[in-house]
Amino acid sequence: MLKDIITAQDMRIKKIILSIIVLLVFTGLRADAIKIGLQTNAREVRVASSVSAEIYDIARNKALYEIQPMKVYQIKAKNNELVIVSSILQKDISLGTNQILIRPKTAGFLCQKRAWYRGDFLITNYANAGITLVNSLPLEDYLKGVVPSEMPSRWNTEALRAQAIAARSYAVATRNAGKHASKGFDLVDTTADQVYGGASAEKYTTNKAVDDTKGIVLVQDQRVLPTYYHASSGGQTKVWNSGSSFLQSVPSFDYGLKKNGHGVGMSQNGANNMAAQGYNAYQILNYFYKDFKFAKLSDKWDI
Repeated sequence: MLKDIITAQDMRIKKIILSIIVLLVFTGLRADAIKIGLQTNAREVRVASSVSAEIYDIARNKALYEIQPMKVYQIKAKNNELVIVSSILQKDISLGTNQILIRPKTAGFLCQKRAWYRGDFLITNYANAGITLVNSLPLEDYLKGVVPSEMPSRWNTEALRAQAIAARSYAVATRNAGKHASKGFDLVDTTADQVYGGASAEKYTTNKAVDDTKGIVLVQDQRVLPTYYHASSGGQTKVWNSGSSFLQSVPSFDYGLKKNGHGVGMSQNGANNMAAQGYNAYQILNYFYKDFKFAKLSDKWDI
């Protein structure tokens, strides 16, 4: 049944050839570091580093405090500042600012919420709104913590690649739309955007899927598309916004699975079933979405 339906749509599937041509030449887009909100409205946060790390005052570009490896630090809001709670000194160490950056001094990871993360931590005391902790890191590193959190790492390679491209497109489009800009970050780490488990979630197969598709996104009129996806559609995907011309309702190839998720865009189970039938990541994405082109972001990732 799968091959019959896709064969009937050969003209659309064959557009993958043109899409690949576009992928090779359309490289004007640029992706900065992505910022992920790990905690908001918190009274305090606990952080650690696998290696020595520095706390910086962002406003003054000044090093304030050195974090020792594998030691937990409690940082809390006090008035309009941030302080480190020291049980040894039995007093709070004032950092003299409401916003700090924590960055490992050498290659290493930062810890928060019982998980390890690549990149930096940006911690801000918003006075009446409490503390916000943001993980700032290169886009491709972020995706390595998303793909295994959104799709089983043991699934077919082509499904994992399709997931990597969809997750990348969604992340860039959401950042560009400024969904969480007023809160100081681009996305959250839950299903409200995409599940992100940090470096602790990474697997070899999913890291390779991200690397294999580095920088590739779906675009329409030079705009990166918010490529929605879900676990299963219960037989047929749906469209929830008539203005989203890249979305369409198609058989989801969930093979009897009940609907799990919003049902819009790519069915993850359907993608895996298609991959098992021999379809590659680009064909899978061409099936679930329409009227788009593949493009490659530039290699310049800013932190």
